Amino acid sequence: MSRTSTGLLAGLALALSAVTALAQQKAADPAVIAKGEYLARAGDCIACHTAREGKTFAGGLAMKTPFGTLYTSNITPDPQTGIGMWTSDQFYQMMHNGRFPDGGLVYPAMPFASYTKVTREDSDAIYAYLRTVPPVKQLNQPHDLTFPFNNRSLILGWRTLFFKEGEFRPDPSKSAEWNRGAYLVEGLGHCGMCHTAINALGGSSQSQAFEGGLIPMQNWYAPSLTSNKEAGLGDWTIEEIVDYLRKGVAAKGAVYGPMAEVVYNSLQYLNDEDVRAMAIYLKGLAQGTSPEKPAASLPSAESSLLLSLGKQLYDRECASCHGASGQGMPPDYPPLAGNQSIQMVSAVNAIRMVLNGGYPPGTAGNPMPYGMPPFAHRLSDDEVAAVVTFIRTSWGNRGEPVSARQANELRAATLN
Repeated sequence: MSRTSTGLLAGLALALSAVTALAQQKAADPAVIAKGEYLARAGDCIACHTAREGKTFAGGLAMKTPFGTLYTSNITPDPQTGIGMWTSDQFYQMMHNGRFPDGGLVYPAMPFASYTKVTREDSDAIYAYLRTVPPVKQLNQPHDLTFPFNNRSLILGWRTLFFKEGEFRPDPSKSAEWNRGAYLVEGLGHCGMCHTAINALGGSSQSQAFEGGLIPMQNWYAPSLTSNKEAGLGDWTIEEIVDYLRKGVAAKGAVYGPMAEVVYNSLQYLNDEDVRAMAIYLKGLAQGTSPEKPAASLPSAESSLLLSLGKQLYDRECASCHGASGQGMPPDYPPLAGNQSIQMVSAVNAIRMVLNGGYPPGTAGNPMPYGMPPFAHRLSDDEVAAVVTFIRTSWGNRGEPVSARQANELRAATLN
């Protein structure tokens, strides 16, 4: 076949795709579009596909990875630079199988390994909604990846190791609520992207699903959803979990860091039934309370000095809000005594809260959240280590001490 013939065929295919896409846009039902908008919220699409101070869904957000920087794509219906020429089949192919309309491989920073669980009906609804958002003519920025990761063919190896294609299949032994929660958490919510440890190849093991891990390049620890000693919610009531997901604050704690963005952009907009379903599923993930283990001991002299300084700092800087005995004033000021997020194996989040402060998202259920001020400018590394150690080991808390070096390493952590 000649080059001219090949070009004509490609042009005809493009024209046919455009005609099909236009027909699908005209045929979209308002109820389907509204459903798609809701599902796009559930999938938190806006968080990645909207750059800071950029146009909604126009992409361009820089996503730093251990392999270089990826830039998110334009998913507005612009025909030249967005997905305006895509059909619903092509959109589903991208969601379900991680492939572009031309068959090219999508980098797995786009959570197609979770979105593959999304049903065709829901994918079509999201597609119908995205066809209605204002088109933005903005070229996608080329990725800046180091060699050899700039070779897309390597994604084939990643897919072989870490990708299993297939829509969500309900568990007949579970309730309808549990299955709906599983669908949202495992699929659209792609919670495992953060709450499952990422290995050196940028993948995760199904056997370690939801067991927690450090989020690469962000210096935040996504706690385990299976362990009641971290973020496992087995000891929480369904109502407390619902408040935590929807409002960002609950009697037992508040969201912060990347989770605050998820609540702000996504979870606060979900209906009562779906948030409750997620709560039921998440509570079921949590294992029973494990036996207590004593906190690691420090040499007696060092321990005495660290705790003595930590108590002085806590009484001076923290007790007015969190209480002399760490009891807090929930939900505005969360308790520190018995707080799971304080006692986790990783102290990263606790140190960052002291250094950078903590600000729950403004939500419909908590429109004027109370924030915690940053102390990075006021406390030295030794002082940060002392107060965090005091909090992690006082009032029955079973966390391990932290060092000044750990505090120092997190001073340079990005705030975005």
